[in-house]
This record gives sequence, structure tokens and C-alpha cells, in this order.
Amino acid sequence: MKAYPYMHKHPTSGQTTMSDGMDLRDWFAGMALQGILPDAFQQAPLNYPEGKLADTWSAIAYEIADAMIKQREVKDVPNE
Repeated sequence: MKAYPYMHKHPTSGQTTMSDGMDLRDWFAGMALQGILPDAFQQAPLNYPEGKLADTWSAIAYEIADAMIKQREVKDVPNE
């Protein structure tokens, strides 16, 4: 799935091209990072080995993105 497809018109040739945009998964992960990073940097000195902070939190952001994509596929599930 793609997020933010757009049309681009070249300024000199006038040729119009279509771009698919970025992957929806990448967009979701980036949005998740906006919420994760303030907490991550606050905890960094206490809980993460040096050099592992970015790997840890980016992996978590993609886990969240994958869960968001999976949830989009759930249709009309009754509340229990």
C-alpha cells in the first residue's frame, strides 16, 4: 500500500508524471516514532546499550506500523 501519491509537472518540459508516494508501512512507522522518540531519549542513558537505541526503537516503530496495517484489514468484528 502507498501513502500520498502525487502528480508532478516538470517545470521546463511540462511533462506530467505520477508518483506512487511512500509505503504506508513507512509512513505509519514514522508517525509511531514521533510518539516513541521523546520517551526513548529520556530512557536512553538508563536502559539501552550504547549504539542500540536507534535499532531498538526503529524496530518497535515498524512493529507498530505492521500492527496498524493488520488492524486495517479487520472488518466488522463485533465487540465482545
